[in-house]
Amino acid sequence: MIPIMAPFIGEEEANAASAVVLSGWLSQGAEVAAFEREFAAAVGSEHACAVSNCTVALHLALLAVGVGPGDEVVLPSHTFIACANVVRQCGAVPVFVDIDPDTFNMKPELVAAAITKRTKAIMCIHQMGMPCDMEALVPLARDREIAIVEDAACAIGSEIRVNGEWERIGRPFGEVACFSLHPRKLLTVGDGGMLTTADSGIDRLFRLLRQHGMSVSDAVRHSSRTVILEEYPVPGYNYRLTDVQAAIGRAQLRRLDDIVARRRELAQSYHRMLADIPGVKVPEEPVWARTNWQSYCVRLPEGTDQRDVMQKMLDQGVATRRGIMCAHLERAYSDHDLRFPLPESEKAHRECILLPLFHTMTEDMQSQVISSLKAALSRTPALV
Repeated sequence: MIPIMAPFIGEEEANAASAVVLSGWLSQGAEVAAFEREFAAAVGSEHACAVSNCTVALHLALLAVGVGPGDEVVLPSHTFIACANVVRQCGAVPVFVDIDPDTFNMKPELVAAAITKRTKAIMCIHQMGMPCDMEALVPLARDREIAIVEDAACAIGSEIRVNGEWERIGRPFGEVACFSLHPRKLLTVGDGGMLTTADSGIDRLFRLLRQHGMSVSDAVRHSSRTVILEEYPVPGYNYRLTDVQAAIGRAQLRRLDDIVARRRELAQSYHRMLADIPGVKVPEEPVWARTNWQSYCVRLPEGTDQRDVMQKMLDQGVATRRGIMCAHLERAYSDHDLRFPLPESEKAHRECILLPLFHTMTEDMQSQVISSLKAALSRTPALV
């Protein structure tokens, strides 16, 4: 079976985790702090704060920029449902806008049209690692004094050209960027997240909220030679990452450049191999973006039965996933007030699939994927 993704992880990570286990300190501590410093350096950010997953990172980011009951957050529906969920968890209203069919990211002109007096933030999703058009979105937000939260869950190692210079996603370009360390992502710690920001006040708030609103960390209290009685000035959450995970993350971070380079090579191979399949559209990279190819998403010929193709490929030993979901099509959002039509989002949801892509993938594996796709398309009836 060729999986959709296989984490690039080995003895270096195992040894790092083992050292932490044997140290006797397993929870958030020195390894988390070191991981945060190294992650910030890797993406060019002043601050990085580790948390238990990217969903809680998005939650903290929205809270930090002031999103609350009655506010609105503009975002695409065409993304993982967690993005819409965290908006609702803040008591706010998600306002869905449509996407560009080439990049699968929301169009800046549609974002502008969706802004109202109640808009508190724009959530930019760097979908499947493909950077959003931040040069258009940042001035739009600044002119209206609206915060930008970047969902960079898939975008570790992706780059964008700004003023002629290439910069990694994560500086951030808005107020906060949120990363995922789930096994489907380039770097993984089992499950985890990271928030980056240039604002020291926001960073302090993240550190307070992630640990129950506690005024001083466990590590500081346990290492102190004097008794420290912690305080809880604000209600908080248990959103912490462990030192075991952070040690794995530090080892993973050292692999980042190689992982991104390899995935870009594999994407180019897919481009070449797919060129002779009629009707299949390969993903496009804008001239101002360098994606990490976290996912390789192809658009099937119009009218193709997406699920039938996926099943036929699975029967041949090749795992795929549907193209990105649309939150507004799920039952959880069946009562949602949809203000704008989302034709491109719904079309991508129906027509796209993700092909396997992982660091250790071989040319033979890619050839098998392509052969499987060709065979599935030849035997799949068109939808009426």
